[in-house]
Amino acid sequence: MSEQHASPPDSVAVRAAVAAALAEDRAAFDVTTHALVPPAQAGRGDFVFREAGVVCGLEVAREVFAQLSPALALEVACPEGSAVAAGTTVATVHGPLSATLSGERVALNFVQRMSGVATIARRYVEAAAAGGRARVVDTRKTTPGLRALERYAVRVGGAGNHRNTLEDGVLIKDNHIAAAAQRGLTLADVIREARARSPHTLRVEVEADTAAQARAGWEAGADVVMLDNMTPAEMRAIVAGAPRHVIFEASGGITLETVAEVAASGVHLISSGALTHSARALDVALDLRPA
Repeated sequence: MSEQHASPPDSVAVRAAVAAALAEDRAAFDVTTHALVPPAQAGRGDFVFREAGVVCGLEVAREVFAQLSPALALEVACPEGSAVAAGTTVATVHGPLSATLSGERVALNFVQRMSGVATIARRYVEAAAAGGRARVVDTRKTTPGLRALERYAVRVGGAGNHRNTLEDGVLIKDNHIAAAAQRGLTLADVIREARARSPHTLRVEVEADTAAQARAGWEAGADVVMLDNMTPAEMRAIVAGAPRHVIFEASGGITLETVAEVAASGVHLISSGALTHSARALDVALDLRPA
């Protein structure tokens, strides 16, 4: 999957995230670089993947350098979404070395983090494809302040996005059902209230922990039923016995080792927080060389 297939994150969100990271690192007050590197000294720095993975975050790195110096330029050798081997140079920054060094850590942090997310997303997508046609999607378990960037990385990896914010869809979870039960409401009552009080354009999804709850959900009119922490066998039986118009989402405890079997159960969506909350930053370095 390449960059043209993954809509980029909002430019305002990118600029804000970069500005916050540079301010946090006090990049404008890099005492070591200011003391040792003359402002006029130029050079080049290669972004080198020390391990295999999926490239992501180079355009964010470009924004890092742009905010530090208009004289810095980033040349991309491997587009976003490229699967590269260890030792691959994916981009080169050239211009004033002082600005390059002051932005090095922040740029690498973004590239390492986003490439890690894209890499694990790609692995989940490829593993799921071996079992069926279910679409792998992320969750809202993202790093505070970096949701737009991490969800973009998920798309670069080939997976999809679940609802982005709490206003993007009705998702009735176990605690909503428990809160309603305290008022004497049934699941059918809850779904009716959700439909009556939400825009008609939004789907209504309900979480189910058992086959009985799943059936109650679609019989009450839910568009999507989330099968939470069920075995593939349990999910297969539920999907087989449901009306064809019901959309099923599998969620909870799904791993790279189990995602193919989950996909084979016939569910339409597989959501996993691991795409973001458990992604490991890839080992990427910035190697300087003469201009």
